Amino acid sequence: MKRENLLMKAAWICLVVVGGGILAFGLVAVLAPSSDNERLMRADGVAATGMGFFGVLIALVPFRRRERWAWLALWFYPVFWIAHLVGRLPPGKDHVHQVVFTALSLAGLLLPTRAFFPPSTTRTKENESPGR
Repeated sequence: MKRENLLMKAAWICLVVVGGGILAFGLVAVLAPSSDNERLMRADGVAATGMGFFGVLIALVPFRRRERWAWLALWFYPVFWIAHLVGRLPPGKDHVHQVVFTALSLAGLLLPTRAFFPPSTTRTKENESPGR
């Protein structure tokens, strides 16, 4: 398997893991809220479920097709996790998962950068018109 294909496979797996983690948290928050404010926790859970679900779908379909918009859209993940880490926001109090998800999402986006932005082709003399 070519190096680029291995990088791409590692990348989308990293992003699916992040999306799956968010999806799992969302489902747990909806089904078994652990907060004093159950309605708020369930609302957060519904939002997280949607974010995780759509992230997984984007990683599995358009990202694997190397559609540039998917790569750009998935930059939401590291921004989201860095904001949670810097702001000391929930979920959780240990913040280890936020570091792990930040690292996974950055790896998933940076490893295949060349697949989404290939080096520009050099112009050959045959493609140039006379006089240039």
